[in-house]
Amino acid sequence: RALDLITFLTAGEKEVRAWTVRRGTKAPQAAGVIHSDMERGFIRAEVIDWHKLVEAGGWAAAKEKGWVRTEGKDYVVQDGDVMLILFNV
Repeated sequence: RALDLITFLTAGEKEVRAWTVRRGTKAPQAAGVIHSDMERGFIRAEVIDWHKLVEAGGWAAAKEKGWVRTEGKDYVVQDGDVMLILFNV
């Protein structure tokens, strides 16, 4: 908190990874922390809070329950978000 940083997560079949950004960072800039191409070609992000993802038992179950949100370029990333970032370069 003293540094005004938050953590968001990305998850795949083989790996879950945490990324640190400044509080108030928008989704495209957060994607840019992962790779600059992701920021440049950002389309949208599918987002869920990690607590809800664990409660659902996985990404597919969370989508089935309607807990995964689609967010655009103006979305401000929240601490604990799990994001699937869609981009095209």
